[in-house]
Amino acid sequence: MRKIRTPFFMVNPKSYLYGERLLKLAKAADEFAKDKDFDVFFTAPFVDLRMIAENTSNLIVTAQHMDSLKTGRGMGYIVPEALAEAGVKAVFLNHAEHSLKVCELVKVMQRAKENGIYTVVCADSVKEAQAIAMLKPDILLCEPTELIGTGNVSDKSYIEATNNAIRSIDPEILIMQAAGISTGKDVYATIISGADGTGCTSGIVCADDPEGMVKEMLDAIVQAVKDKA
Repeated sequence: MRKIRTPFFMVNPKSYLYGERLLKLAKAADEFAKDKDFDVFFTAPFVDLRMIAENTSNLIVTAQHMDSLKTGRGMGYIVPEALAEAGVKAVFLNHAEHSLKVCELVKVMQRAKENGIYTVVCADSVKEAQAIAMLKPDILLCEPTELIGTGNVSDKSYIEATNNAIRSIDPEILIMQAAGISTGKDVYATIISGADGTGCTSGIVCADDPEGMVKEMLDAIVQAVKDKA
């Protein structure tokens, strides 16, 4: 697996979009990502993952969850091998809307590694971020549950505390700060604050021009990188 190019961005439509409307956004994001020197992730509902993978070439197609189950018996589970065959390169794990017990999280992360899939593991508090850092995910998403979807970003003290806590355990883990991101200005501020990446859901899908908002956010990363240089 190659190293993720930072500061990365995560387009995460969750369950707001599907089918052709989702594909339209993915194709736009794919075009915007083409000339960038950082990675752009794009999540999709399970039924649309293969469609997105087959119609884009510049995105890291990302599943919103998966299970540790191996092929064989099991009804209604998401098998890692099936995701990999569909073109999935990354997976969200332990999101507040689909949390995992630690024992299952350990198993799923190992299964992701076996299938060459990047892990994006979510944490709520500083203590939870420290605990998950011990498991060595590729990306650790620090996002206070109460801020998800509110348009209110994490305060500077939370960002600094989680960044410092994770890096003291493993400086190789990439840190994603994404709570309440809704504008390009939020993206810029988050990258300037020291995050390795960020992302957005409602700020994109609920915008008057979702495709234009993706462009605004990616342009904000470009500007942040220039200003930090």
